Amino acid sequence: MCGISGILQAHGKLADPGRLIGMVTALSHRGPDARGVYCDREAGLAHARLSVIDLEGGGQPMSTVDGKLTITFNGEIFNYVELREELIQKGHKFRTRSDTEVLLHLYQQEGEECVQKLNGQWAFAIWDADQHKLFLSRDRMGVRPLFYTWADGAFLFASEIKALFTCPEVERALDLLGLDQIFTFWVTLPPRTAFRNISQLPPGHSMVVQEGRVRVQSYWNLEYAPDSYRAEDAENRLTADLLDLLLDATRIRLRSDVPVGTYLSGGLDSTLIAALTRSLAGDRLRTFSVSFADGEFDESAYQREACAFLRNQHSERHCTQQDIAAAFPEVIWHCEQPILRTAPAPLFLLSQLVRENGFKVVLSGEGADETLGGYDVFKEAKVRRFWARDLESRRRPLLLKRLYPYLEDLQKQSPQYLQRFFRVTPSDLVSPWFSHLPRWELTAKLKMFFSEEVRQGIGTSDAMERLDRALPPSFASWLPFNQAEYLEATMLLPGYILSSQGDRMAMAHSVESRHPFLDHRVVDFAAKLPPNLKMKVLDQKHLLKQAASGLIPASVQKRVKQPYRAPDGQALLGQGWDYVKEYLSPERLRRDGIFHPAAVAALVAKFATGRAHSTKDNMAAVAIVSTGLLIDQFIHPHPGSSLWHPQLLEKCTTSS
Repeated sequence: MCGISGILQAHGKLADPGRLIGMVTALSHRGPDARGVYCDREAGLAHARLSVIDLEGGGQPMSTVDGKLTITFNGEIFNYVELREELIQKGHKFRTRSDTEVLLHLYQQEGEECVQKLNGQWAFAIWDADQHKLFLSRDRMGVRPLFYTWADGAFLFASEIKALFTCPEVERALDLLGLDQIFTFWVTLPPRTAFRNISQLPPGHSMVVQEGRVRVQSYWNLEYAPDSYRAEDAENRLTADLLDLLLDATRIRLRSDVPVGTYLSGGLDSTLIAALTRSLAGDRLRTFSVSFADGEFDESAYQREACAFLRNQHSERHCTQQDIAAAFPEVIWHCEQPILRTAPAPLFLLSQLVRENGFKVVLSGEGADETLGGYDVFKEAKVRRFWARDLESRRRPLLLKRLYPYLEDLQKQSPQYLQRFFRVTPSDLVSPWFSHLPRWELTAKLKMFFSEEVRQGIGTSDAMERLDRALPPSFASWLPFNQAEYLEATMLLPGYILSSQGDRMAMAHSVESRHPFLDHRVVDFAAKLPPNLKMKVLDQKHLLKQAASGLIPASVQKRVKQPYRAPDGQALLGQGWDYVKEYLSPERLRRDGIFHPAAVAALVAKFATGRAHSTKDNMAAVAIVSTGLLIDQFIHPHPGSSLWHPQLLEKCTTSS
């Protein structure tokens, strides 16, 4: 895994190597092992390398022998061994053992259609010197990031936005419509980001920049066809097929010239991946986990049980509220957008543990919940539809309380409140995003903290209307369960789970994460499964549990899903951190102009008096502090710093 960046100049200007060096230096955490720069007239590519495959011969940017094609590549092509053999049969000759060279030759052979043959996670750019064409692509599920902008007639791209900001001509400003989307969905809708005039290439898309024009094109879509399997298709056969796919997806993700570990949360998904890794790697299995001082969030008992079952070496990072608050400024520096929960912080600390133990690569269980029916939102939507068929029932709303035993405020509410909050009416049922209405409306309540200037800047823009226009034409014909899965898999997964909690937190410590559940063969297989095999009645991930039977401890296989969470508002406001006080102060709020000082003061008072228990209060506290940090780090960086505000490090000390 690496960091990439590049420039394509216009009007006969030449690419500046010094500028490319500045861009790639900002990405040194993504690739500390080597650095390279390539310039060809108007085009320039740069690369910061994390050496994982072909440690000696895989340096980048890499060119073909004739110099006509040059690539800078972030990611891994897991089926590169098979592709290499195919290309050799067609007459291609290789100088290295790297997947980078395979990708370069595949483009030479197949052109833009090469991405259809890739099994991997990638963001890359290929410069075609003959055609003066820059071709860029991002993987199907959005595991690896790719950002771009136009500035002073030049096209600029990079793995992270901070690299773009090293160029003085790039504007630094928050995008208010991007904020509106984050404060509704938790994420922005691609190509929008949190910054004005900075775009992201959507997952499953490629892009061509040529003669000052841009063409963005989708090469893959998530499509559901739950009637693809005949009634006579036995559950046992589909279980075996799923397990075979996962085993092979894990096998090819163990291809590496450095040791590979696995994350182990103690849940079904990561434990199964660890078990499959154990079956392939034997005693070499190393697992890593995070535990919490707060029992409400801790899963260490299940982690220990899984390790005893698998008989593997294990390392654990214990996490306190103080640890979260101390790491939070650096977490935002890597996230590059406001976040509403502190959950990325423990994962930031976990990747640090992985790196300290000498590992550069880890496998994780991300993707199973979104594709195989694991989230509570799927169960919740089913219960809401069940209640809507008999709104007078006294028992049906109790099922919603049982779904969320950890939400204290919810347990106290009346059926009338639950009906309003969970949107259980005939008119709600026809909404295309019925499954997500309660969550998005709860998040949207955070906009009450916006200043009048921000409200005016957003104007009449409606985040949900923009989403409606972005949905695929076939969305309306899918089953409700599949509609809910699509929203999770194409929005929260790439925009938050794989980004703020995934790529950014792992690469902060130069660790590459790989996700067997996001192998496109597994994703396509899951999209064809009937919903009742993903969630049988209210049994989440039913087919996956069957596949895991006997491979993991029965207690882990059958346990009730515990969503990954971390201490939120109290971790920031309850520790007396100077930087938190500053970002919540009326003076600072007035200077930044994003939030209303009086509304924030009322929130701070609730935390001070112990009355801040709600999800909304916790999300608001994290969102306001993270936005303040983002402004300090990227919009108004400290003079003389390389974007990072050095005074933040000094502020990260508790007051005496």
